[in-house]
Amino acid sequence: MASGGGPMTKKELGETHDVLRFGVNDSVRGDLAPAHPVQATIHKENKFWEEKKKFGTEAIYGSAFNIRRDLDAQILSRFQRPPGALPSSMLGYEAMTGSLDDFGFEDYLNLPQDSDSLRIPDMHHGMEVRLGLSKGPICPSFN
Repeated sequence: MASGGGPMTKKELGETHDVLRFGVNDSVRGDLAPAHPVQATIHKENKFWEEKKKFGTEAIYGSAFNIRRDLDAQILSRFQRPPGALPSSMLGYEAMTGSLDDFGFEDYLNLPQDSDSLRIPDMHHGMEVRLGLSKGPICPSFN
């Protein structure tokens, strides 16, 4: 059963894949495997440096600092705007993790606002999906 939680919904193993709703490439195998071997290497390296940074801050400031930082990251990662015209920026979380300085191609290419087939999301349906009262993606992707 698909549970609400944003544009990427989690699927159970026995659930059939709805191609019209979730797309062709959205499968269980696609969720498990990275898109490219370089992506796996980059993810592993980022995780290594994160652990090294945690070890250093624990040595300098103590274990309470890392615990507080993890709690702040959990709180800031869950904060989002309700679905609607304005997208959620998660500025606090990006500032805390240092990802504000990272500028990738996804930041300026293929923005949904620039698309000809953009449909304004229904705020009520989006909140129903987020609260688990309704199924499906928050915003329909086809006209």
